[in-house]
Amino acid sequence: MQHEVLQISPILIPAINEQLNARYTVHRLYEQADKDAWLRTHGSRIHAVVTGGHTGIQEAVMAQLPQLQVVAVNGVGTDAVDLAYARARGIHVTGTFGALTEDVADLAIGLLIASCRSICSGHRFVQDGQWPLHPLPSAIPLARRFSGMRLGIVGMGRVGRAIATRAAAFGCPVRYTDLQAMADVPYTFVADLVALAAQSDALILAAAAENAEGIVNAAVLDALGPDGFLVNIARGKLVHEADLVAALTAGRIAGAGLDVFVDEPHVPPALLHMDRVVLQAHRASATWETRTAMGEMVLQSLATALAGERPAMSLTT
Repeated sequence: MQHEVLQISPILIPAINEQLNARYTVHRLYEQADKDAWLRTHGSRIHAVVTGGHTGIQEAVMAQLPQLQVVAVNGVGTDAVDLAYARARGIHVTGTFGALTEDVADLAIGLLIASCRSICSGHRFVQDGQWPLHPLPSAIPLARRFSGMRLGIVGMGRVGRAIATRAAAFGCPVRYTDLQAMADVPYTFVADLVALAAQSDALILAAAAENAEGIVNAAVLDALGPDGFLVNIARGKLVHEADLVAALTAGRIAGAGLDVFVDEPHVPPALLHMDRVVLQAHRASATWETRTAMGEMVLQSLATALAGERPAMSLTT
């Protein structure tokens, strides 16, 4: 008899879905018209949950799954999962830690280059047929050089370190902040976020968001200054969005590259038409290579937990 798995958010790699369906009886909650009714009727049969980092799983849902053994998060964010509740019940909560690192770091650098070099507005200028109408070089404002920028990285975990490695290749001095200084990195530690912003030309957010909200506020943005850029590839809630909109509108910072937002998929309307703001739809890990690796890690976590063993990526057991 196959274990029954509740899938709360979709996996986009066909080969992973094929393996999931071959190994388990899979129920896709996101396809149910009345999710609460489905859980009341069928929740007692569920042994495992597959969900996404942004979607997570509410305690109220876990409470309706008395046989639940594992929540496999297809991502690295676990702030949408009640870890304390899962820990108290002995439920494994796993993530796909490490699989996303390279792609997320790539996008962080890409967003910064795109925003400071005005790549997207330059693309629109050509695409909209404006170049023949305005052929003089002065028709497009000069951009900002990326090479040599002073970078401040918020969070020196796997992704922060990968960003720093890439930035170093462009001759960028790197400073960082985290809960504490780290002896195994060669970069300068700055304990205070406002001080880090003041010493940076660009601030890149790569921190976990479980215990942090709105840490990038007006004071941090003012310290970053009118020539500074903000990049967020971590979690939207790290940024006080009203303060960010105000700073960009008033020219108190130069630009931003944003992959994540507070209330996804809703983006503050004021950000949609700013030339030096580059927006993505939470796509930092969205490559075939990374999503396949993530799916394989989800499958491994399910197999290990349902065999009665502790998954290597468990945060709660």
